[in-house]
Amino acid sequence: MTASISIGTDGSGNAVLVDVEELLATRLLVQGNSGSGKSHLLRRLLEESAALVQQVVIDPEGDFVTLADEYGHVVIDAGDYNEREIVKMAMRIREHRASVVLSLESLELEAQMKCAATFLSTLFDAPRDHWYPALVVVDEAQMFAPVAAGDVSDEARRLSLAAMTNLMCRGRKRGLAGVIATQRLAKLAKNVAAEASNFLMGRTFLDIDMARAADLLGMERRQAEQIRDLERGRFLALGPAICRRPVAVKIGAVKTSTRGGTHKLMPPPVAATEDLQELLFAAAGEEEALAPPAPPRAEPPPLPAEELMRALAAAPSAKPAAPELDFGQNEPVVIAVLEEIVADLGEAQPSLSTLFQDFGVRCRMKGLRTPPLDLPAFRKRFAMAQAGMFDAADRRWEDAMRAAEPLPEDMLAPFLLIARAAMEGLPCPGDASLARAYGTSSPGRVRRLIDYMEKLGVIVARTDFGGRRSIGVPQLGLSTAAAEG
Repeated sequence: MTASISIGTDGSGNAVLVDVEELLATRLLVQGNSGSGKSHLLRRLLEESAALVQQVVIDPEGDFVTLADEYGHVVIDAGDYNEREIVKMAMRIREHRASVVLSLESLELEAQMKCAATFLSTLFDAPRDHWYPALVVVDEAQMFAPVAAGDVSDEARRLSLAAMTNLMCRGRKRGLAGVIATQRLAKLAKNVAAEASNFLMGRTFLDIDMARAADLLGMERRQAEQIRDLERGRFLALGPAICRRPVAVKIGAVKTSTRGGTHKLMPPPVAATEDLQELLFAAAGEEEALAPPAPPRAEPPPLPAEELMRALAAAPSAKPAAPELDFGQNEPVVIAVLEEIVADLGEAQPSLSTLFQDFGVRCRMKGLRTPPLDLPAFRKRFAMAQAGMFDAADRRWEDAMRAAEPLPEDMLAPFLLIARAAMEGLPCPGDASLARAYGTSSPGRVRRLIDYMEKLGVIVARTDFGGRRSIGVPQLGLSTAAAEG
């Protein structure tokens, strides 16, 4: 099976090939104004490579869901599922090598960014055993890696930009090859665009986008001016996976299309002016009598998350499932593995993704085929484990977990460390212990952490004349013993 695919022809009618193996290592940036044929190019690339490599499409407009009809992609309508279900699906996708289209069409912009960030981060944080090669195609990339926050919150931009940066900068070692497409280079974060080594540049008119394109292509401004003259469906190609010198390519035909097809001229309906006026200015309640009845449209109900995950596991490239222990047998393994990880930490402060990978490896060493916790569940259990709360079913911790509800997830571990000390009458944890649980080495951040938790009312800190600190937890009605900070 050849590793090269044809995306179209050059000016002499010769096929322009893309080396898919090289593309996996060098990534691709596609740029083109609206109407330049950018989506058509992506569709051609996806169709031609569908039999060669796993594909994951981040689709903000629902344009690529029709790939399911011809090539068997699993379509995930993000609006039908919560964050936890999206994380589980992303983990299954990496494990079973399923080609999918994540349709974000039903979500608002900020929700699209957060969902895409969660999805991409889970793909990125997959266990090492699941680092299979995959093309990750992100359409309208300027939405997910914007230069400025614009109309969305700083948090949404930060999460989305971090996920896109990981995909383009560090995804290669994990088998993830980013293919990003944008209408506006000037609106795409530079550190994301700069990681691509292959380019397909379509028609663009704005000077600021022309300057960015010339810079990325290593061309003089006068040479890059030819991009303005490109016709719809023609792109300037350059890169190790395509060609070593810029070449104009006309993108070839595709088998699938968007659900609505392409827009063409359509004359308005022929009707008497009086009839149209009567219809347009009809009083409320009269429209139904004047307008022809619309055919009934039955929307299919969304697939339950469990059924969709079974479909992911049953994808054509999936491996046969091995028998796995049930939850009753899993929990002792989870407790044992968490105890081992905490015992081995020492003074180290590895990232959460590194710890999650370690957790997965240790679970498999104990006979579990897949980690019994997804990333959000592991984050919570690891925070509890750092405070010595290894058994999540132990009812002694219920009040402490309820008291922690107002806090962000990253503050759970230091709070539980304080809560456990209060419950057992132990000395107040010192700054070093709280910093390690919080994932920092900065004493200033620990002080700000304590101040923030006090403002929320979840703790009350006191310092005596000897400089010893004790911390109370009002919801528990308990306090730690005084100790040096």
